[in-house]
Amino acid sequence: MTDSHTPQPVLVVPDSVRKALVEAARDAGPEECCGVLGGAFDPQRSRVTSWYPAANAADQPRERYLIDPTVQLEIFERLEDSGEDIVGFYHSHPRGPPVPSQTDVDAAAWPDRSYVIVVGPFEDERGSERPAVRSWRWRDGGETGHFERERLESPRGGPDDA
Repeated sequence: MTDSHTPQPVLVVPDSVRKALVEAARDAGPEECCGVLGGAFDPQRSRVTSWYPAANAADQPRERYLIDPTVQLEIFERLEDSGEDIVGFYHSHPRGPPVPSQTDVDAAAWPDRSYVIVVGPFEDERGSERPAVRSWRWRDGGETGHFERERLESPRGGPDDA
């Protein structure tokens, strides 16, 4: 939640990356997919330029995700080598809403980074199937850390919540 003086954080995601995340979620179902987002990090407005899928190493991959620490380190090194920042992480909720679960809250460890959640597909009001893609910023306040909803935008500008 933001106060009236703090603008809502923004994550700029190219349509091609958003489509790739949706496909990854669809392909992984009924298990959660996961990975790392690279690009230009800013505590209020980050820009995604790449995504790095990772196998879900969780012991219960239908209910949670875990990126193996060795794999995560390899991804971080690739990001560093390419001059990109760690913008955040993504995963899917095959059977849940596109909001952070208590498990997501308990596992969040990267302050001010984005956590994108993909859900779907679901039927919209026109009867077509459409996934939901939402993003949240982890705001670390010690024991009072919380997720703050952030606006998704396309590089062409403007809100683009799918």
